[in-house]
Amino acid sequence: MRRWGIRKGKAYEEVVHGITSLPPEKADAKRLLGLVREHWRIENRLHYVRDVTLGEDACPVRRGSAPQVLAALRNVGVHLLAQVDADNHARAIRRRAARFHEAIDLLTSPV
Repeated sequence: MRRWGIRKGKAYEEVVHGITSLPPEKADAKRLLGLVREHWRIENRLHYVRDVTLGEDACPVRRGSAPQVLAALRNVGVHLLAQVDADNHARAIRRRAARFHEAIDLLTSPV
């Protein structure tokens, strides 16, 4: 796959290779591109929010079951924030932090 873009103000182009377990009749270029795009959609929407916005990678908690509990709480937060009409998760979090009643309303509202 050939991709290009801008990183740190400089244009780049690169070729990346992949391996699939799909049989050749199911591994046409259109299908593989769709699978790659779906992977990065998930990575950018969920993992980026957990890692960057919610600081998961920087979390110093490493013992016992605490990391799994915190990851589950972050997932709950991400899914609750999906109900909020906001441009981005960071802005929605700051708003709820400043308006505690809105955070409580979000937690207690029916799905």
